[in-house]
Amino acid sequence: MGINVQELPELLAKAFLLLVLGIFHVSTFAQPEANSTIQNEQAAEIEADSRLPDETISPKESAQALAYARELAARQSAIIEMQSNLGIYDPALIEAYGDLGRLFTDMADYQSAIQVYGDALQVARINTGLYSEEQLPVIEFLIDSNSQLKAWDEVDNWEELSYHIASRLFEFTDPRYMTSIEGYGGWKLRVMRENLLEQSFQGLNRTASDLSRFYEKSIASMEIQVGLQPESLLQVIYGKSQADLSIARAAARTPYTAFQGMANPYISQTRCRNVRNSQGVMVRTCYTVQVENPRYRQSQRDAKRFEMSRYTRELMKSIERLRSIKDQSTVLSSSEKQQLEIQIAELEAESEQLLRASRRMTLF
Repeated sequence: MGINVQELPELLAKAFLLLVLGIFHVSTFAQPEANSTIQNEQAAEIEADSRLPDETISPKESAQALAYARELAARQSAIIEMQSNLGIYDPALIEAYGDLGRLFTDMADYQSAIQVYGDALQVARINTGLYSEEQLPVIEFLIDSNSQLKAWDEVDNWEELSYHIASRLFEFTDPRYMTSIEGYGGWKLRVMRENLLEQSFQGLNRTASDLSRFYEKSIASMEIQVGLQPESLLQVIYGKSQADLSIARAAARTPYTAFQGMANPYISQTRCRNVRNSQGVMVRTCYTVQVENPRYRQSQRDAKRFEMSRYTRELMKSIERLRSIKDQSTVLSSSEKQQLEIQIAELEAESEQLLRASRRMTLF
């Protein structure tokens, strides 16, 4: 049975106390006999203070916790020695920091892991430059650790940096570049679906629009590359279809009053009335007032319909791309083509539903 990570802090506390007691007892045997009574009393006090409320920890778990404590002390000591002998920015520290960070991760101490990985990233950037492949695995560890803490803003920042570095390092035809696109796009899709960044409707819509443009730009750049297999674009095209579908669905669910119409919300009108002046004579007085533009509501409906139609058309373009690759591919297996056909059918059903909604004369 593995160790329970929720009990790990308590176990490590016990482990450190055991180490302290062990050191203390070693020193006891080295002292003159005259001091033995005082040392025994001190040992009893330490043992009394070390008793924790939960005494149900098994010997196996205690041994595991003690092993963690010893490993942690050994790795921290090794890093201090490396810094002393090699300097605080020596490249060898990258691996040492990484090992220590993984140990903290195993101990479920994600905050400490983040700090250590941050040190590793700094050393990597100093030694290999701002755009180096050595940074990418460290950033991936930072993403994982922040995800464990649900620090989604930090995760988003690291995802942005990871893609930015990959886009500077790898050619369009490099599979590592494709992997970076899929990872970045997958993260942004999750941000939209779960609203991890707690964005408003407008914020989510901007995220989706930016993602759609990101996918379109990536696809356009890769399609013109010589030697690139079209099948490698399938995940990217499907990701774009999901982004466009999210925008169209959100537009369909949103009242038209939330959209910005093209017409002015208010117009000026001149109103006149007859009043008596100070001499008692009837005169005509006119003034200007701001009133609601009756055309503005219709322009809001038009804006909603345009938003839905625009991204439904984008969705249909993705469907055509997917179908073209499926029909012309000599690489995809029968099962892969069948799975792709299922995805296409689902997207077509969604697009038909959205098209019908966009054609309605009255949009809520």
